[in-house]
Amino acid sequence: MCHMKTISIRELHEKTGGWIRRAGKHGEIFVTDRGKTVAKILPEAGRRDTPYFSRRIISPAFRRLMDRGKLRGGTDSTQIISEERDRRVS
Repeated sequence: MCHMKTISIRELHEKTGGWIRRAGKHGEIFVTDRGKTVAKILPEAGRRDTPYFSRRIISPAFRRLMDRGKLRGGTDSTQIISEERDRRVS
């Protein structure tokens, strides 16, 4: 059985960085105010080395359109986003 770690707001205030690192390494930490849980520090769910669009699940209907060559034309959205990002705001 896993032991749930609980700290007070004061403890969090005194060593915030240490508690954040501990949550990242060991799991969630509950923060209390006068004995009542008011917040929870959660570790990051997981590394996201793969971009979102590479992880997406394509629906069967969309897959059929792709396989039949029904999708064509248009501009690659990554190109549009890149150009927009690089454009200077004047």
